[in-house]
Amino acid sequence: MFVQSVEFVKAHANGNGNGGKAKGDISIFGQESNPTTWRLARMNLAIRGIEGNLGLEPADGFHRDLHKDLKADYILANPPFNMSDWGGERLREDPRRKYGVPPAANANYAWVQHFIYHLAPRGIAGFVLANGSMSSNQSGEGEIRKAIIEADLVDCMVALPGQLFYSTPIPVCLWFISRDKRNNRFKDRRGKVLFIDSREFGTMLDRVHRELADDDIAKIAGTYHAWRGDKTAGQYADTPGFCKSTALDEIRSHGHVLTPGRYVGAEDVEDDGEPFEAKMKRLTATLAGQFSESAKVEKNIKENPKGLGYGF
Repeated sequence: MFVQSVEFVKAHANGNGNGGKAKGDISIFGQESNPTTWRLARMNLAIRGIEGNLGLEPADGFHRDLHKDLKADYILANPPFNMSDWGGERLREDPRRKYGVPPAANANYAWVQHFIYHLAPRGIAGFVLANGSMSSNQSGEGEIRKAIIEADLVDCMVALPGQLFYSTPIPVCLWFISRDKRNNRFKDRRGKVLFIDSREFGTMLDRVHRELADDDIAKIAGTYHAWRGDKTAGQYADTPGFCKSTALDEIRSHGHVLTPGRYVGAEDVEDDGEPFEAKMKRLTATLAGQFSESAKVEKNIKENPKGLGYGF
């Protein structure tokens, strides 16, 4: 994510794709508890000439935050899902728990609050979490989510399809948190959240792995950019079954659940002009005829099994 972020800035520097000074314009901070992964991350940055502060050694971000005073403009993260062994009982008074104490058996909302804590006043965070984070009410998670929503920090929620990862088949979601939703670089989005449902996106590469095409990613990103008011992203419009800009009052009416399917509604179906009652009567008669035909075939098979031919 660090490398791709640098490449993104280089591609967009000065609006002309000339990123000669892009690397110097970015300060990278991160940390990793796994020693092998930590060394790989440092090497990955070094061979590309990217300077980054990943700490002097591997460390657990919950219990040894190496960047306590960091306030980042952008945060990207893909934390472990539903992490149960994270030592939450030892962090009951942690200052990062502004919106509530996360359960000791699940670190999802510890991660969310960790990211919020480290955001600059106009910072934006984007991270991946398990779908349960959007609706869980267990062990106080619902109250934490409510507090974060009422603080007007949630900018956009994206539901993704399952089987995107090699390590787990579970479907996941993207959270986008914005510290400042007023009319700054983008339009004033206070009191609103964008919901995007892309659970049907992607194609199966094999029986267990799905991949999002570039067009899928562009549609999701373009919708978010248009909604928040990026000048080059075009006009935003709600699309039934896919996206909806939703006021906080509606989210409150759904118990502060952030599942996009609750809000985007059903995809528009083309009206063929046939009244619903007539269509149901016709389809029911067709189905009854098919059942009757199926029963006749089954009866013939039972009465004349020798008439069936087999080839090998």
